[in-house]
Parts: sequence; structure tokens; C-alpha cells
Amino acid sequence: MDRLTLRVSPDLIRRFDAAAAGQGGRSRLLRRLMDGAAQASLPTAPEAVSTPRSGKLTLRLDEGDMRLLEAEAAAVGLSRTQWSVALIRRRLRDRPQLSGPESLALIEVRRELRRIGVNVNQIARALNTAVMEGQVLDLELAQLGAFQAEIAAWVEALGEAFEGNLAYWAVRP
Repeated sequence: MDRLTLRVSPDLIRRFDAAAAGQGGRSRLLRRLMDGAAQASLPTAPEAVSTPRSGKLTLRLDEGDMRLLEAEAAAVGLSRTQWSVALIRRRLRDRPQLSGPESLALIEVRRELRRIGVNVNQIARALNTAVMEGQVLDLELAQLGAFQAEIAAWVEALGEAFEGNLAYWAVRP
């Protein structure tokens, strides 16, 4: 027969002994409790959740290259690691990797372009409801439509520029 050894507090063993006294002693009660636990259905393990894995890359640089790397990173307000990751991602994804301040600036530009687009829509709506007739109105509406399309294209282009950037920079200082 196998043996099981465990450490418990003096208070717990005193209470267990009191419960086991009327049940045939420690060993008998413990075997009965373990047998009952072994008969119960085991909880199923939750399905493994697919989590993205990240890898670690270690680089060895000579002292001169390390100084240059630190200077380049500091110039854009990044750590050596952040700068290196941005450079690698830029090469792998063929799109710029923006720093935090650059992202915030472009977000503000995008927000302003959207506001301008809303204004253009309001102007177009006002012209449509105005009493103007003839070619002048048609020309104005066509020009406003062109402005609206151009602004929408710029807003979309800015959105595409952020793709692959904000997920990285949002979680890092």
C-alpha cells in the first residue's frame, strides 16, 4: 500500500482527529474521504484559449553601434527596444511604425479632417435647400462633392496608416 504524507496546522489536525474519533480513526476517515473524492467526476479543463505568442530577440552590438542606436532612439523619444521593434516592424510590414506622439498628432489630424467633412456636408445640405437655381448650384454641389470625396480619402488613408501601429504603442509608455 502507498503512503501519503502532508503537513497541516495543529488546529486542523485537532479538528480532524475530533471528527475521526467516531469514524474509526484518522486513516479510515481519510481513506473514505479520498475514495469519495476519487469517485466524483473530475472538472474538465477549460479549452485552451489561443493567445498570441511573442518571441524574444537578443542582439549583440558593438559599443559604437549601441551608442548610435541609443542616440537614434532618444532622438524620437523611444527606448532602444521600442525603436528596434518599430524598425523591424517597418521592414516586415512595409509601413511606417509611428511613435506615441506621432500617432497622437495624426489622430488629431484625422479628427480635424472629419470635422471639415462634416462642415462640407452641412454646406452641401444648405445649398440643396437654398433657392438657388441653374448651373451655379450644380457647379457648387459638384465642387463640394469633390471636396467631400477628397476628405474621405484622406481620412481613410490616415486610418490605414494607423493599422498595425496603435495596437503596439497603446500598451507601451
